[in-house]
Amino acid sequence: MPEAPSSPQPFTARAEPAALEDLRARLRATRWPDVPEDAGWSLGTDIAYLRELVTYWADRFDWPAQEAQLARLPRFRVRIGGLGIHFVHARAVAPAGPVLPLVLSHGWPDSFWRYSKVVPLLTDPGAHGADPADAFDVVVPDMPGYGYSDRPAGPPLDSVAVAGLWSELMDVLGYARFGAAGGDMGSHVSRYLALDHPDRVVAVHRTDAGLPVLTGDRAHLTPEERAWFEHVAAWGASEGAYGAVHRTKPQTAAAGLTDSPAGLAAWIVEKLRSWSDCDGDIERSFTKDEILTNVTLYWLTGTIGSSMRMYHANAAIPPEQLARRVEVPSGFSLFRGDIVRPPRQWLERVANVVHFDEPERGGHFAPFEEPELYAEQLRTFFRPYRAAASG
Repeated sequence: MPEAPSSPQPFTARAEPAALEDLRARLRATRWPDVPEDAGWSLGTDIAYLRELVTYWADRFDWPAQEAQLARLPRFRVRIGGLGIHFVHARAVAPAGPVLPLVLSHGWPDSFWRYSKVVPLLTDPGAHGADPADAFDVVVPDMPGYGYSDRPAGPPLDSVAVAGLWSELMDVLGYARFGAAGGDMGSHVSRYLALDHPDRVVAVHRTDAGLPVLTGDRAHLTPEERAWFEHVAAWGASEGAYGAVHRTKPQTAAAGLTDSPAGLAAWIVEKLRSWSDCDGDIERSFTKDEILTNVTLYWLTGTIGSSMRMYHANAAIPPEQLARRVEVPSGFSLFRGDIVRPPRQWLERVANVVHFDEPERGGHFAPFEEPELYAEQLRTFFRPYRAAASG
């Protein structure tokens, strides 16, 4: 028989001093690669910037302070589907109307960290200049193999399976109906929540539509859609090497990235820079402390390999699953600095679009880069569906 879910238990993470000393020792012993003259970021992570970041990480970064900051979020662990799942569960503060439960799904290369700034804006809008009637109960799980959730011992779980876990999690928390939102891998998970649990998901919000999958004739696409397919192919040729590694040989990269914190930072920092709305200056979107909080979470939990393996699992999802259309009311906020932004014609093809916006600021990590703007997008989109969740 399937294992019954356990009761959620409060969770606080505290890194052992020995683990932090080992990290600092590894950072100080980094063996640096040679660098072609004037390479900058053109061949991957800028080694000059990485040296600066690693020095800061070893000598000035205060992980206990960042750990304490994250501990201000109400965090729990629960056993679902045989796995320990870590999640934030923050309830609405002084709501002035029906409270909508909302499950937020992160992507790669991050964790619950992606939503750490936006949770207070969603649970207590009145304290942040917004309407108290827009308060949410917010649930932010770490996907299996990410953050403080367990790593699957066997085959990695795909987005379909994770959506099933989130449905169970919301059931354990007492939410019969709820909204779902996410980006990157979390967009896939939110999509399958809407596809497989339409009786429970009142509406779904996404910041992207993933990479396009077409099972029919491309001749039936609009000119805008065909141009987008060409753009996606060009992006994949110039930027998609990481995804090919994750899908095919994740353990090869994991051996080096789990052993070298500088290598781990290089793998993640390049994506933070190229996928955010920073115009080439990563610290326009993230401070060093913010970057290193995300990277240190990966380091201390040893989850870079397990997080990459989810790409391998998703690559095996059958085409007929990928071709399904979402009929649950869907909203899309395509932030200016995000990657491979689809045209509205494609969104209409794959989902029941009732809301579409293109915010002028923010990128792939919009909930972290522009939390106020992202929160307002969610408030606006989900406002008509509050009564449906409470009824």
